[in-house]
Amino acid sequence: MNTRHTLIGIFLLSLTSLYAQEISDTSFGKGLINFTAKDSSFSIKFAPRFQMRSNSSWDHDGEKYDSPEHNILIRRARLKFDGYAYSPKLKYKIELGLSNRDISGANQFNRNTPRYILDAVLMWNFAGNWELWAGQTKLPGNVERVVSSGDLQLVDRSLLNSRFNIDRDIGIQLRHKTFLGSNFIMREKFALTQGEGRNVTEGNEGGLQYTARLEFLPFGTFQSKGDYSQSDLKRESRPKLMAGFTYNLNQDGVRERSFAGDYMFRSDGSLYETDITTLFADAMFKYNGFSFMGEYAKRTADAPVATEADGITPTPDENIVLTGHALNLQAGYLFKSNYEIAGRFTAVDYESVTGALPVKQYTLGVNKFLVGHKLKVQSDISYTTENGNEDNIRFRIGFDVHF
Repeated sequence: MNTRHTLIGIFLLSLTSLYAQEISDTSFGKGLINFTAKDSSFSIKFAPRFQMRSNSSWDHDGEKYDSPEHNILIRRARLKFDGYAYSPKLKYKIELGLSNRDISGANQFNRNTPRYILDAVLMWNFAGNWELWAGQTKLPGNVERVVSSGDLQLVDRSLLNSRFNIDRDIGIQLRHKTFLGSNFIMREKFALTQGEGRNVTEGNEGGLQYTARLEFLPFGTFQSKGDYSQSDLKRESRPKLMAGFTYNLNQDGVRERSFAGDYMFRSDGSLYETDITTLFADAMFKYNGFSFMGEYAKRTADAPVATEADGITPTPDENIVLTGHALNLQAGYLFKSNYEIAGRFTAVDYESVTGALPVKQYTLGVNKFLVGHKLKVQSDISYTTENGNEDNIRFRIGFDVHF
């Protein structure tokens, strides 16, 4: 409670201080506060947001569907700050999570504390088209993961993302863009990070994590960074395409999903280590209200089954790296009334060593955008089969509010 009271106190103090000075005009969806210092030495935009969701789920027992399970939750509640410091070439972003899903995951490696910090990163445009990032933020992984949770076309991300994404980490990133023609753009992104995921404070277990991504935009940039926002809200007047390829190596990884999941402990308290590689190929296409996103992911590990120090005996908890591959295809059409219909197909196949069965999921969604992604109502229904058997039907409905 003390931490929450401190955050509220800081927020109220910031409001009092900023309103005592000049605040630029703003409107809903463009930040609750937009402030630039009189001497232009810094700027800040404060944009809180939250998502509320209702879930209903029916499991199939082989003969009939069980009684439904229902729950209502605040899926995300976040405070986002961004702007520049000292110079417009030195930007920053801070994002804090407050919901239980945002802050869960306390363990001995983060001092058993809530994981409030999502992003805390500086972005320095030090020369031409070069940027150096330092801090904690998303790695340049699959496009679906890098898209903000507030800019999604369906109620939440796919099974591909939940099983194989590489998420956030602490370290440095180097980014550059190259013009290959009048419209053709290539973007290069490289990251050297700790490899343990976000908010780890108790040293680096295992080795480091290396990530490289190439992106190709043959028809030029999307409007309003639409290559990293789902749905064609800008109704691109010309076709726009972004194709990306990511390679990630977590050297001596110690967790079952590389950056996340359970730590692979041995019976003597030491951690099992193995090199974990994740590959992504993805694309985003938009034109005149139609949008398409496709992704392929593959994860391998040098030795996925965790063993004791002798290299032979499996660990007591049977720790196994989640290896396999997945395909995710998603498309939607936005009508002029700002209603949208969208569909998604996801197939996940695990390596036999994991003992997990293949899964396929079909999802149909309907959205109503009131102020783009900043104020919207979404619903979707999914049918999931495990190993070809009827397994689950899930219905979700919710809304986003993003100042």
